[in-house]
Amino acid sequence: MTTNTFDTLAAARDLEAAGVERVQAEAHAAAIRTAVESTRSDLATQADLAALEVRLVKWGVGLAIAAAGITTAAVLGALRLVLGA
Repeated sequence: MTTNTFDTLAAARDLEAAGVERVQAEAHAAAIRTAVESTRSDLATQADLAALEVRLVKWGVGLAIAAAGITTAAVLGALRLVLGA
């Protein structure tokens, strides 16, 4: 798995080259790094996605069984009405 890192030194140097004072450039780079790292913890992992897939399959199978049961009950009920049993 690839880990993306934010290079604060390179960002600060780029900001400095664009005319931002060194202290401000370093502060901006640190703030961006904090934002990137806090956002990264909210991202789904491969394990999260695999667990979600399993849950979705279980729900899908359960719903299919329930739909088949309801359909069978409806058909049997209609047959009883038609046949007068």
